[in-house]
Amino acid sequence: MRVALVTGVLSGIGRATAEHLAASGYRVFGGSLEPVRLPGVETLPLDVRLDASVRACVGEALRRAGRIDALVNNAGYALGGAIEEAALDEAKAQFETNFFGMARMVAAVLPVFRKQRAGRIVNVSSGAGLTAEPFAGFYSASKFAMEGYTEALRHEVRPFGIRVSLVEPGWFSTEIVRNAPFAEPIEDYGPWRARAVAAAAAYCEQGGDPALVARGIRRVLESRRPGLRYRIGLDVRISAQLRRFLPEGLYQWLVRRYYRLA
Repeated sequence: MRVALVTGVLSGIGRATAEHLAASGYRVFGGSLEPVRLPGVETLPLDVRLDASVRACVGEALRRAGRIDALVNNAGYALGGAIEEAALDEAKAQFETNFFGMARMVAAVLPVFRKQRAGRIVNVSSGAGLTAEPFAGFYSASKFAMEGYTEALRHEVRPFGIRVSLVEPGWFSTEIVRNAPFAEPIEDYGPWRARAVAAAAAYCEQGGDPALVARGIRRVLESRRPGLRYRIGLDVRISAQLRRFLPEGLYQWLVRRYYRLA
């Protein structure tokens, strides 16, 4: 039985992934900042912002199962507001969870994976890691950072039989927009912020079932030769193709129109 550790299982994609892997025969440990019960999942307290919490979570999973075969880094949130509105402490907190939290988890499991000469890591990025989302600039930046980190890591750990991939979901029906904290507003940005946030909320509300992402993550974990990037959702696949082939100015105009800023 494969053993998977999934972070951020309280809701959304993390919850769907933990439940789907458990139903597919994995032994799943789910790390969560708040207590949660999921069918077939052994939940563990986890705050990815704290080194001690990360070590304790990974250590407890190893103590119970004797090994870890896969790590799915999903824990994260979105900070809303214009870049100028966000205090640097808020920006640092965004990175502390979304980027450095992921890096802490990877650092904790890599010695295990190197010893096993095997392991899978899936980092859950976002369409915002391909095309920056207006009024979620630091969230987008954290996902762009994840993209570069993961690409470099993939090369470095390949000799040890460790395979690293990114999953880049588009809009799915989760709580990420509804639960987003917002920076202190600056009045000048008000009309444009309101439009962009309303657009994002609508896209999220109309998004697909997170179970689709969960199934995609399982396919990556079980692939014999996993690739680097997996885009899940028609919207993010179309966006990637448009960015590749359209002139930059036209593509940026489409982004502004998409977020009702044009």
